[in-house]
Amino acid sequence: MILGLSFTTFTALHVAISLIGVVSGLVAMSGMLVGKRMASVTLVFLASTALTSLTGLLYPSASFGTRHMVGIASIALLAIACLAAYAYRLAGVWRPVYVASALLALYFNTIAAIVQAFQKIPALAAWAASGSEPRLLTMQVAVFVLFAVMGGLAVWGGRREAVGPYHGERLGGQG
Repeated sequence: MILGLSFTTFTALHVAISLIGVVSGLVAMSGMLVGKRMASVTLVFLASTALTSLTGLLYPSASFGTRHMVGIASIALLAIACLAAYAYRLAGVWRPVYVASALLALYFNTIAAIVQAFQKIPALAAWAASGSEPRLLTMQVAVFVLFAVMGGLAVWGGRREAVGPYHGERLGGQG
């Protein structure tokens, strides 16, 4: 049992929160790319991704491993993203800090979902049986490149003032 829930129930809850984090993160990032403010979606993304990392750390483990390091790194990145967005309101350097930290946390959550899918979905498991095949590595690199391009476009793209979780104000200290 974890937090009073059966292992199966806790895992289902963790997966649901994780998928909410990935989907809301992708929606929030698409908003950044087109200069559309999505305050509610951004809040859901930040909160659900933090919950994903926190619940992931609650799984029993005999030793400290990669998933622990990624979970802790994700929580730190989300704290930085929240600080940049809500305390510093994306002014100056805090805008690219927000984009980079939020995107990297989203990347971690997305990669974890992909790896879990390859482990749990029979068709994907058969396609990449050992989990270290070039196919899985190629998928991870492709997702990283996609996220890096999205981050670059969000930071240096056309409609810079509209990136972030605010309503009715211009960002980057211009409001």
